[in-house]
Amino acid sequence: MPRTASPARRRRSRLLRYAAAFAVLAALGGYLAVQYDSSTTESAPRCVVRAADGDHTYEMSLHQAANAATISAVGTTRGMPERAVTIAIATAIQESTLRNIDYGDRDSVGLFQQRPSQGWGTVAQIMDPVYSAGEFYDHLAEVPGYSRLPLTVAAQRVQRSGFPQAYAKHEPDAALLAAALTGREAASLNCTPSKRTAGSPGDAAQVRAELIRAFGKDVLPATKAAGASAAATVSVPVPATARAKAEGAPQRGWELAHWAVAHSEALLIERVSYADRVWEAGSGWRTERTKDKEPDTTAVGIRVAQ
Repeated sequence: MPRTASPARRRRSRLLRYAAAFAVLAALGGYLAVQYDSSTTESAPRCVVRAADGDHTYEMSLHQAANAATISAVGTTRGMPERAVTIAIATAIQESTLRNIDYGDRDSVGLFQQRPSQGWGTVAQIMDPVYSAGEFYDHLAEVPGYSRLPLTVAAQRVQRSGFPQAYAKHEPDAALLAAALTGREAASLNCTPSKRTAGSPGDAAQVRAELIRAFGKDVLPATKAAGASAAATVSVPVPATARAKAEGAPQRGWELAHWAVAHSEALLIERVSYADRVWEAGSGWRTERTKDKEPDTTAVGIRVAQ
């Protein structure tokens, strides 16, 4: 016959259970408070792209925004249209949520979850966003009439996914991102870097190197290495094409400006200026007009933290 616990022992047992339950609830309450605070703080590190009408927004981390900007830059540098950039970004949202992850189904890795065993390259190559985006565009370009196909069909012709319909749900967000990152929508991407960015010195030479990696060597004029490394501001020329003049605010300029804003955390960029608009870490975009002077659309200014 089992022994019956004494009343005192039962009371102690109940007290211990209550104490443990209280500790769990207290910890959970603290966790939820932190989560609530971090999700509602306006200055929390993040990026937001907003449609011109304000009805559609897409929010992401700075890391995700930098990857999306790289995908866009690689596409436009290869002469791919905005539709191709939309397809690529939608694919990366589905495959990795725009995170450059080193794991996945079987041997899949990277933004597009490309597999070394299927000929996409080595793991090291695929983990380079510039390389993986280039591989995606190379394969997309081989799809006949891809720009006229439904997005999910075009993406599936490249990816051969087991869930081919999954890409379609990301098309609105990808189109919004592509419009901003290709420069068609001016000042539509805003990022709030973390506070540590403001107190750390940046490296203009690294900004130049990343610009060349994403856009090619012709994005910057040849400069002497010593002078280039000493300057805190990188001036990126914007070609004065006929299309640019017709648009008023050249699309190329906004593409470069948005790329810099998207990389503001990683490259410690504190200020981006183009035309009559200025973006600053912590405050976002503002209009800065000079009396009796036309806005300068010939170059994008990128200044790193000092």
